[in-house]
Amino acid sequence: MAALTFIHQNLLHSTPKLTTSKPNLKPKRTKTKLSIQTIRESPQASFTDQFVLQLADSLEDSLPSSSSSLPLQKLRDNSSETLLSTQWPSRKDESFRFTDTSFIKNSDINPISHPPNSLDLLEVSRDTQFESFNFVDGFLVDSSFSSSNLPDGVYVGSLSKLSSEGILKRVCELLGDFEWGDLFWSVNGLGAPDLMVVYVPEGCRVENPIYLKYIAVEGADKGSKKMPLSNPRVFVLVEKGGEVGIVEEFVGKVGSECYWTNSVLEVVVGEGGKVSHSYLQKQSLSAAHIKWTSVRQEKTSTYELVEVSTGGKLSRHNVHVQQLGSDTVTELTTFHLSVGDQTQDLHSRIVLDHPRGYSQQLHKCILAHSSGQAVFDGNVKVNRYAQQTDAGQLTRSLLLEPRATVNVKPNLQIIADDVKCSHGAAISDLEDSQLFYFQARGIDLETAREALVFSFGAEVIDKLPYSFVQKQVKDHVKALLKSRRKGSS
Repeated sequence: MAALTFIHQNLLHSTPKLTTSKPNLKPKRTKTKLSIQTIRESPQASFTDQFVLQLADSLEDSLPSSSSSLPLQKLRDNSSETLLSTQWPSRKDESFRFTDTSFIKNSDINPISHPPNSLDLLEVSRDTQFESFNFVDGFLVDSSFSSSNLPDGVYVGSLSKLSSEGILKRVCELLGDFEWGDLFWSVNGLGAPDLMVVYVPEGCRVENPIYLKYIAVEGADKGSKKMPLSNPRVFVLVEKGGEVGIVEEFVGKVGSECYWTNSVLEVVVGEGGKVSHSYLQKQSLSAAHIKWTSVRQEKTSTYELVEVSTGGKLSRHNVHVQQLGSDTVTELTTFHLSVGDQTQDLHSRIVLDHPRGYSQQLHKCILAHSSGQAVFDGNVKVNRYAQQTDAGQLTRSLLLEPRATVNVKPNLQIIADDVKCSHGAAISDLEDSQLFYFQARGIDLETAREALVFSFGAEVIDKLPYSFVQKQVKDHVKALLKSRRKGSS
């Protein structure tokens, strides 16, 4: 399906179809940490990207010298092999046709090899109502979370400290078992210094959410070519009938530091299990933020995602959900806000293979800067045996400035013949009738616009399952919109 490009003046432009041409790169025989023998034997050797090869080599150099556990070493080996035949994505690739990643490629990427001194953490606010696990520059550090508050059988912590052979075996069986990942998925797999494991045994309900806070401390000055890279990775396994809430919050030091956070979250939900996932992205407006979320759901399970993303010069979230059983529920609710020269990108894929599956997706975006760009590529695939499926998808975007751009590509593929499916897209500025409604009741134009813009995003924020998180996010969004108005006045 051809993508549609919408601009502030509500003009509709068709986008020419791009064809992919084979690169004529000739790989040089370079001594690296990666096996040259593997390159020679690979049928994809002629497509080896020297930049990617050098990045992979620097990632290996940054890893801890101590021996890794079997699951993590297996993940690294598989990711290393994949990177040998993977090109850096360009605008010629269909999945990146509207997302320019040259901002990252043209930087001097330096994988972070060790966590910073603890004193640096004092510069970052860590005010949360619940106890939290803290990732600093991709490394899991001492946290405020006490395992004594967890039900029996629940494990939350580093893979390297996991003593249960049973849990270790389950992690080894399921970790990295995913065929849809791209280059950034493999970069994380090779460069992750450790793996955090969240394990919920059969029939167990964890009352308080597992709060994961990702803090970017090391960063280069705005305009600098240097770009520190971190690769945090989390694996969540909820067994049959288990239930847990996961809150991920990505932050950085106050300022405009340049860095790259490349994060992966894998979720496996057993039969009848439930995972409520809240994802908050508030990193520097000069940073790159790329995230993968992979979800596998067994029958009668539930996965709910609520996302609010406001940070990053380039922010991209890849969400892949696969329903592996009948009567499965998937809900994705996302809100993106661009108040500067930012690209906010959501690529989602939901695959339904079994009867009576349910999926609902709502994506909302506000562009409040003339250089802002938003991308939505949502794919829902209802396969032959997914009869009596109920699937809906809606994307709505609010353009507040001239020249701001939204690229929307909703995609609904239906092979089953007994389904209830719908999708839609709407792109506009605030309507005059809405503003008139406020003015007719004595409310000035500026206050009316402020209320309407905020309420547009509040529909998603109100779906966050924890009240203190809602308040925190609402205050953050209001502050960003207020700074945007001051900047334009």
